[in-house]
Amino acid sequence: MWVGAAFISALLLGLYDVAKKRSLAGNAVIPVLLLNTLFSSLLLLPYILDANLGFGWFSSEFLMTGYGSDNGLSEHLLVALKASITLSSWLCGYYAIKHLPLTIVGPVNATRPVMVLIGAFVLFGERLNLLQWGGVLLTIVSLWLLSRAGRKESIDFRSNRYVWALFAAMILGAVSGLYDKFLIANCGIGPLFVQSWFGIYQFAMMCIICAVIWLPRRASEPFHWSWAIPLISIFVTLADFCYYHALDSEGAMIAVVAMIRRSSVIVTFLCGALLFGERNLRAKAVDLVLILVGMVLLALGSC
Repeated sequence: MWVGAAFISALLLGLYDVAKKRSLAGNAVIPVLLLNTLFSSLLLLPYILDANLGFGWFSSEFLMTGYGSDNGLSEHLLVALKASITLSSWLCGYYAIKHLPLTIVGPVNATRPVMVLIGAFVLFGERLNLLQWGGVLLTIVSLWLLSRAGRKESIDFRSNRYVWALFAAMILGAVSGLYDKFLIANCGIGPLFVQSWFGIYQFAMMCIICAVIWLPRRASEPFHWSWAIPLISIFVTLADFCYYHALDSEGAMIAVVAMIRRSSVIVTFLCGALLFGERNLRAKAVDLVLILVGMVLLALGSC
C-alpha cells in the first residue's frame, strides 16, 4: 500500500511543479508562496478542528488515525522546526523554478534521494550496498551532463545564483524528509498532525516574511492573481497526504519512498516540453534517463 501511495504522491508532485511554474510567470515569489501556505492551511483546518473539538466530521479510521493524540507543546515545537526547514526549501525552490527551465529543475530535484540516502547513512545507520553506490555515482555523472546541457541556454551551474538556490532547496528538502522520518518513527507524532500544523506555522512565518521583505518593495515586484495559485496548494496537500501515509505504513523505507516521489520528474519534464516550449530536450532527456536509472538502482539496493 505504501508503494502505491508514493506513486500517487509522485504524480501530484509533478503537477505541483507545473502549477508553480505557471503561477510564477511574471509574478512576485513571496506573495505566491504566502497564498500557497494560506490555502494549504485552510484545506487541512477541518482536521485540526475535528481532532481538537470532536465535531465528528471525519470518522474514517484511515483519515483520523494519522492525526495522533496527546500532542503537547514539545510536539508543536518539533513541527514548527519542520515548518521552518520546509519553508526555507520552498523559498529557494520557488525562486529557482521561476528563473530556470522546468527541464533543468525537474532532473536536479530528482537527485534528492541521494541526499536522503546519505543522510540515512549518517543519521539512521543505514549502509550503502553496491547497487546504491552505483545509483549515487550515476546520479553525480548525470548532474555533470545536465550542467553541460544548461550551458547551451547560458545557465552556468557554477555561477548562476538560481542554480545554487535550487541545490539549496534540494538539500533542505532532503533534511526535511529525514526529519519527517524522525518525527513519525522516532517521536511517534501522527503524520496528519505534522501535515496540518506545519502548514499553519508556515503561513504565520510567511506573513512576517511578506510584511518585512515584500511589502516595502511591492512596486518593483508586482503581484497578479492566477488561478494556478490555488492549484499549487491542492496538489501539494494531496501529495503530502499520500506521502505521510506511505511513511506511516508498516515496512515503509524512506529511501524507497523518496526515490518513487522523484519520478514526478517525468511529469515535470513532459510539461516543460509541451506546455512551456523549453529547448535542448534531447540532451536533457539523456540526463533524465540516467537519473531515473540511478534512482532505480537506489530502490533495488534499498529493497
